[in-house]
Amino acid sequence: MSDVLVAQDGSVATITLSRPERKNAMTLDAWRSLRETFGALQNDDSVRAVILTGAGGDFCTGADMERRDSTHPLDRMREINATALAVAEFSKPLVAQVEGYAVGAGWNMALLCDVVVASRTAKFSQIFARRGLSVDFGGSWILPRLVGLHQAKRLVMLADIVSAEEAYGLGLVTELVEPDALAGRAAELAARLAAAPPVAVSMSARMLEQGSSLTLREALENEARSQAINHATDAPDAMRAFVEKREPSFTGGWQVPRPVDTPS
Repeated sequence: MSDVLVAQDGSVATITLSRPERKNAMTLDAWRSLRETFGALQNDDSVRAVILTGAGGDFCTGADMERRDSTHPLDRMREINATALAVAEFSKPLVAQVEGYAVGAGWNMALLCDVVVASRTAKFSQIFARRGLSVDFGGSWILPRLVGLHQAKRLVMLADIVSAEEAYGLGLVTELVEPDALAGRAAELAARLAAAPPVAVSMSARMLEQGSSLTLREALENEARSQAINHATDAPDAMRAFVEKREPSFTGGWQVPRPVDTPS
C-alpha cells in the first residue's frame, strides 16, 4: 500500500498520509511521494481544494527516525525541503485536518496549510530539540510570523507537548472541533473554499503571506495588479450576480504567477 493516498469527492481532493503503524512518520520515499502528489493535484483542473490528513488517528510525527538510509543528511534535508516548498507553494486552498499527534515536521507541515482544523484532543510539539535536532520543514520561517519571536523560541527550544487548546490560543490552529466532528468540518470548509473564486482566493492568500516583508507601497501595488487580474476572470460575473440577486458562477483558472512581482 502507498504511504500517501489520494481520494476525490467532487472538486475536493483528500491526501492521507498512510503509515499509521508509525503514527505517519515519513520516510524519504514518503516525502517524495507527497511532493509528487501535490504536483499532480496542482495540475489537475478538476481539483479546487485539498484536505491533508493522516490515517489511524494521527496527523504526522515528522521524519521516521527508525528508517534512515545512507543518504547524506544535507541531501536528505534538501529532499524534505523540496516537499515543504511543494506544500507552501501549492496555489489551491489547503486544509489541514489534524487529530492525534502533529509533531516536528508534521506540525510545521500543518502550519504551512491555509487552514488548520484540529480535534480538541490533538497534541502538537516542535519536538526537534528532544531528538538532538534543530527545527526544519519551514518552522524557522513560519513560527515567528504566526506567534512572534519569543513564543517561537519557547516552542522550539523547550520542545514541550502543546495541547490543542494552547495551540488555538496561540493562533496556530484555525478551528477546534470535537473529535467526531473533525472530518465533517474539514470537508465543509474545503467545499466552501472549492466553491470560492479560485484566482481571487489564491492571490489573496499569497499576498497575505508576502505582506509582512513588503512596504505598504509595494503591498498596494500588488493589490492593484491582483484586482486587475480579477476583473479579467471572475469579478464581472460576481458583480452582475449581485445586481441580479443570484449566486455567481466562479470558474477562474489556476495559472496565476506567484509571487506577484513587486515594483522596483
